[in-house]
Amino acid sequence: MPQPVNAELGQLSELFMLLASIAYVVALIFFVLDLVKSSATIGTLEARLAGEKAAPVLAGVGGRGSGPTAESVPTRAETADDSMDYGRGPRRGTARVAVSLTVLAAVIHGAAVVTRGVAAHRVPWGNMYEFCTTGAFLVAAIFLITLTRKDLRFVGSFVVGLVVIMLCAATVGFPTPVARLIPALQSYWLIVHVSIAVASSALFTITFAMSVLQLLQTSREAKLMAGKPDRARFLRLVPSALSLENLSYRLNAVAFVGWTFTLMAGAIWAEQAWGRYWGWDTKEVWTFVIWTVYAGYLHARATRGWTGTRAAWLSIVGYLCIVFNFTIVNIYFSGLHSYSGV
Repeated sequence: MPQPVNAELGQLSELFMLLASIAYVVALIFFVLDLVKSSATIGTLEARLAGEKAAPVLAGVGGRGSGPTAESVPTRAETADDSMDYGRGPRRGTARVAVSLTVLAAVIHGAAVVTRGVAAHRVPWGNMYEFCTTGAFLVAAIFLITLTRKDLRFVGSFVVGLVVIMLCAATVGFPTPVARLIPALQSYWLIVHVSIAVASSALFTITFAMSVLQLLQTSREAKLMAGKPDRARFLRLVPSALSLENLSYRLNAVAFVGWTFTLMAGAIWAEQAWGRYWGWDTKEVWTFVIWTVYAGYLHARATRGWTGTRAAWLSIVGYLCIVFNFTIVNIYFSGLHSYSGV
């Protein structure tokens, strides 16, 4: 006999989710403050460096001895380079606070996901609410894991902002009390198929944020080349558009492998559940559309020279297809996959 749902533990999970959301919002505020504060710091530092550069020139003109040449003085303050390693530029205390708050939020968030699963006696991704909350947790977790190797704090406001949006969508748009799975989902393939889909979507979320930054950085670099004033100083914290594109491409390649496995596992599960591998169900079609878009992105960039803004836009289109698949398709299209829980 199946175990009953633990409603009290389910309420505790919702409380944890609320606390995690508050912590993420505060972390987002600190990430934004870091961009603003660091931009001001860079402006002050560049003004000082410009003064140090001009001083030796004036001394040389006046015949007052020698000093460092103009070429020996740096002309641009940087806090991020193409390697995205730590250690460049001034210390950023606000960014450290933001990362610490994100870690705290992720720990509470993980507790919320785990208690939800324990309360339902199953894996916690059986409806839209659970998919959004688990997906948001993986986005934050992957971002924090990446931070242990590379300095990606410049994308923190975008990533944490997307996590907040996902949690708001789950809480406001897809509120679903803890309950047992419907018969169609009572299979070990739920763990395999959906877990890989969530992890892949989390990676695609991070590359989406990086592609948006790439477009902004590309526009800024073009304006600087044309001699126009730099009005987006916060982008000085961000590596070059080419570096963003290269990292986004590598992450998209990893996520694409996961999405391919998701498509294959879904077909196997469909054969076991409904007696056919493929039935042109709306959900199946859009899962394949997403696979096709990212396959086109990887192929075009690797063999056709689709780099720069074209590659970024393809990556963004692919993520918009994911959003459409897990929102509009789940809610408004009827089919065998109509079990969003809303």
